[in-house]
Amino acid sequence: MNAGPLLRVDLEAGYAGKPVLRSIRFELQRGEVLGLVGASGAGKSTLASSLLGLLPWRGGSVRGEVVLEGENLLALAPRKLRTILGRSVALIPQSPMTALNAAISLESHFREAWKAHRRTDRGALNARVLELLAEVQLPPDRDFLRRRPSQISVGQAQRVLIALALLHRPPLLIADEPTSALDPVTQAQIVQLLRTLSRRHHVTLLYISHDLVSVLQLADRVAVIDRGALVESLPVTELARAQHPSTLALLHALPVPVEVLLSFREPSLSEEKSITFSQS
Repeated sequence: MNAGPLLRVDLEAGYAGKPVLRSIRFELQRGEVLGLVGASGAGKSTLASSLLGLLPWRGGSVRGEVVLEGENLLALAPRKLRTILGRSVALIPQSPMTALNAAISLESHFREAWKAHRRTDRGALNARVLELLAEVQLPPDRDFLRRRPSQISVGQAQRVLIALALLHRPPLLIADEPTSALDPVTQAQIVQLLRTLSRRHHVTLLYISHDLVSVLQLADRVAVIDRGALVESLPVTELARAQHPSTLALLHALPVPVEVLLSFREPSLSEEKSITFSQS
């Protein structure tokens, strides 16, 4: 078994010769949840597009390496990259109602995503989709799948996107501001769902957000991005050691002290190993 990191990143990116990301370097261990947090305009979404090799399609350029399971995604031809996107790494985008195609049913979304990496096997597809709907807490039935995006709520649409990302069991998920379009109650539900799914399936998750509160509830480690650079990275339980002004500003903006928020946090798998639970 490969004991090295699942993902190793060392890149720079920009638009029209103007740098946006500067010397972004980090690693993701297998099963780890990394929360990438920063203010609007810090470069978070540019980084998500860069990691997936999508930035050139948006008029940008990327230099460096994004090494996933030993393969540099930035060096791959488009045809080869398409065989990896969705199978080895999948994106959970923001704005779920625009990410889904309003002209086709939810069932068609799953069918098209399935055909990208599997030969047509209707029985296997149906079983997998119904299993995923139950996991993301949506009705696991044909009537629901016949609906179009306009016939479901925003929260349900975000759950559909999570299910689509999990369809081929990729080892790495990138969630780009997945709660930004949701109300506070639904935001909390989606964060808890992502935490449950990542633990249940040992999925590695890069969770990108401007919301430090959700990051604290979900991530094992926090990386802060400011003006296109990663300025600090700490285990979530050690944020009291933060020193960079950008990290301190995020902490000071919290509604309550970080220690209070962490007291409501469920321990991560790695943290559980160091805790002895008493039997009642």
